[in-house]
Amino acid sequence: MANIKSAQKKIRVINKKTLVNKMRKNEIKTYIKKFEKAIAEENFDLARDLIKVIDKKLSKAAHKHLLHKNNAARKMSRLQKMLNKTA
Repeated sequence: MANIKSAQKKIRVINKKTLVNKMRKNEIKTYIKKFEKAIAEENFDLARDLIKVIDKKLSKAAHKHLLHKNNAARKMSRLQKMLNKTA
């Protein structure tokens, strides 16, 4: 454990940010799973709505450096390709 007051605060801040980042990543993963489920069930209207939400969330995550921009672009590209292939 840190002895210096500023180091203790830094640890607290990092722990809070870690929780927020995990929450955001899990939210993106959940939306992707819902999207894949909608594709599997051939519910293309829902899939189109979900892909808009996923795109917004991935872009925001990349902008905030939660994900690398190429990682976000790759995920979005693969999901869009999946939708175009089936619809």
